[in-house]
Amino acid sequence: MSIVLTPFARTRLFPRQPRANTIQDCSPEAFERHLNAHPPLAVLDGYAPFCKLHVHRNWTSTRCLTVPVTADNRHLLRSAYEARSRDELPVLVRWFEGVQPPVAEYLVVILYSRAQLAREGSPIEADWGVVGCLYTLEPEEIPMAPVTMMRNALGVEEGGSGVPLDRDAYRRSVEFWERNANWRP
Repeated sequence: MSIVLTPFARTRLFPRQPRANTIQDCSPEAFERHLNAHPPLAVLDGYAPFCKLHVHRNWTSTRCLTVPVTADNRHLLRSAYEARSRDELPVLVRWFEGVQPPVAEYLVVILYSRAQLAREGSPIEADWGVVGCLYTLEPEEIPMAPVTMMRNALGVEEGGSGVPLDRDAYRRSVEFWERNANWRP
């Protein structure tokens, strides 16, 4: 099985201007090599048949993706409308500023099949393409953000995958994201 970084993931995980909340101490090429050379600790089913999650022990100094919201840090939450790319419509997002999460124990790599990426207009030569990565303390998936679920349900034309909304998964996502938020340096 072969794995490549998609252009979408490369710009988000390895931005031109490195940020403290992206993958640390690793180049995109080294990341790709590691994924192809080291089998995952676990393979989890994603939200659709074309999506798999490969759980790897964190070999970098990358910090956790999310921070629990508490009475002590709630005042550090920020929000804005943002788009992930020039082609997508902005959506409301929130994040912490001024917090320092722990170093992640695991990198949970989100993979899409070659067929799905071709359907979305992002063909690859490998069997699987990296579309994202979760940085976690536990070897498990962080629920997809509710807005990402909605974008996916809107279809490929709006930057999604075309997978219909699962109301139960959406409710679980809201429960998690009400209690947690991403962070930015």
